Amino acid sequence: MKVFVVNCGSSSIKYQLFSMTNEVVLAKGIVERVGGGGNGNGNGRGRLMHTAGSSHIGLDVDAPNHTAAMRIILDTLTDPKVGILKSVDEIEGVGHRVVHGGEEAEKSTRIDETILDAIRRNAQLAPLHNPPNLAGIEAAMAAIPNVPHVAVFDTAFLSTLPPRAHRYAVPAEWYSKYRVRKYGFHGTSHRYVTLRAADLLGKPADSVNLITCHLGNGCSMTAIANGRAVDHSMGMTPLEGLIMGTRSGDLDPAVVLYMISQGFSHQDVDKALNKHSGLEGVSGLSNDMRDLLEYREKGEKSAELAVEMFVYRLVKYVGAYYAVLPNVDAVVLTGGIGENSLPVRKMFCQQLASLGATPDEDRNLSTVGGKAGPITANGSRLPIWVIPTNEELMIARDTRRIVAQGG
Repeated sequence: MKVFVVNCGSSSIKYQLFSMTNEVVLAKGIVERVGGGGNGNGNGRGRLMHTAGSSHIGLDVDAPNHTAAMRIILDTLTDPKVGILKSVDEIEGVGHRVVHGGEEAEKSTRIDETILDAIRRNAQLAPLHNPPNLAGIEAAMAAIPNVPHVAVFDTAFLSTLPPRAHRYAVPAEWYSKYRVRKYGFHGTSHRYVTLRAADLLGKPADSVNLITCHLGNGCSMTAIANGRAVDHSMGMTPLEGLIMGTRSGDLDPAVVLYMISQGFSHQDVDKALNKHSGLEGVSGLSNDMRDLLEYREKGEKSAELAVEMFVYRLVKYVGAYYAVLPNVDAVVLTGGIGENSLPVRKMFCQQLASLGATPDEDRNLSTVGGKAGPITANGSRLPIWVIPTNEELMIARDTRRIVAQGG
């Protein structure tokens, strides 16, 4: 079975084509600058980057909207010179990443009008993500109309959070009327590494207890009890929780009210907390952990503080989740920082020594570049593992399963 995975943003479409016989990526790529926005080259055109085997292409394309961009992708996949398909009819299922499913979406599901309506309704909760997700779905369904399309929701794996974890202590009407609650994000990544960790630890997926940490430009953590999410760091929006590249994470909500009283508009505050805070806000230098570690080596104190704050917040969340879980089989690090940042991982392990983490320098060095394995010594009471995530494969697996089940 060949499965086409689509991840649609406001001005881009990322894609991967899988052969699910052996879960191999046949082709992958991205169309950027859909609509011509923000390209910086003055010609108002999009950009296609495509890889199939050893073939790599990059060229400017006319992509005024998502429908045109989808057509370009499918034409490329079937191009005799650089493509991998003889016809789009070889695609047997299409899987779509959808950020927000609200309370309606508790699992991946075949897309019909009911699901499309749910995505539209929840666009109010994810205005930057659900509308482009929907545009990608509609473009793909128009271009490939005769196969099942499957929605895989970022929020679905986190739908098992109990009310004590997902409710806020605000007036009950805020929840019942306005849907104010914790939803959480990165659920597809957390689900993938949970299943992978269970396999690597030799435990059934429904009995593993983990603290999973997705650490990239966006960061989140999930407490996993018996294979199910029971708490999560992000909230009603991705702004809550850990310090991120440009997001503040946790802060006193009165800070927002105070800054508005100082003359900032709510749009100003929203932009500052989402786009100019986090690592970038503290350091004043960069939102990229790699840059900050270089600045720290050069003696830049603001970079040193940003890194320290980042790790400190991680450690605090581990302590909180350690307290609410029945036990912890492992802490799992994934995402760009989790998979590759040796200094951050070393600091993280060292600061968890009181919970039984014993760092192993050789293991830390050996688990970079897409490799999975522990970075703590044998016998550590709190094992810490690095497991590369693969959200696209998780989407492809769900799509294959739902297509095979006929629904």
